[in-house]
Amino acid sequence: MKKEPSERLKTMAAQIAEKLTQYVSGTEFAQDELVIHARRESLPKLLTVLRDDPDSMFEQLMDITANDFPSRPDRFEVVYTMLSIRFNLRCRVKVTTDEDTPVPSVTKQFSSAIWLEREVWDMYGIVFEGNDDLRRILTDYGFEGHPLRKDFPMTGYVELRYDEAAQRVVYEPVTLQQDFRVFDNLSPWEAMTTVQLPGDEKATTQKVGPINYRGRGKEGSAA
Repeated sequence: MKKEPSERLKTMAAQIAEKLTQYVSGTEFAQDELVIHARRESLPKLLTVLRDDPDSMFEQLMDITANDFPSRPDRFEVVYTMLSIRFNLRCRVKVTTDEDTPVPSVTKQFSSAIWLEREVWDMYGIVFEGNDDLRRILTDYGFEGHPLRKDFPMTGYVELRYDEAAQRVVYEPVTLQQDFRVFDNLSPWEAMTTVQLPGDEKATTQKVGPINYRGRGKEGSAA
């Protein structure tokens, strides 16, 4: 069942759109949550107002995450989840950026952003200007690339193993033992029709008639 935003949240959205036009490019609702599209350069000021304004009081930064849309000029969408304990409401603030343009850090507004921004940098490679501690936090320090980007290969670039002779961990280029296999993703039961499907050539070598779903051949009885 689709949830509708509360009247308080609708009023809050109208106030934000009216009072913070210099910081906000638009607002919308995702079911019962308010989504605020922020101007990237104004992000710290916007979050400060949302935190301190008595009409909103989004005092907790719950999470920072991102989405990757490689076909867009600004391929990354950074999402901030805010919580107002006073009003028991949540909102999401979104900003966009490309691979080269940094996003202003909000570590001065919310201390929890220090680790959250590190996670987003580690996974997506998005730089947060003003965060002096952008280090790997979920992957190893020697990891190459950013694994949640859509163009990151599923095999990665290097593999890690412990070398008994060297008595240390070593990194080596990924070498696959076999080529990627192409699967048609068809159920075996789908092949039991009067039409031969790709990958079911074995049916022609058994010299039996087409098999229907009950497992009976045209010339035989039940198998």
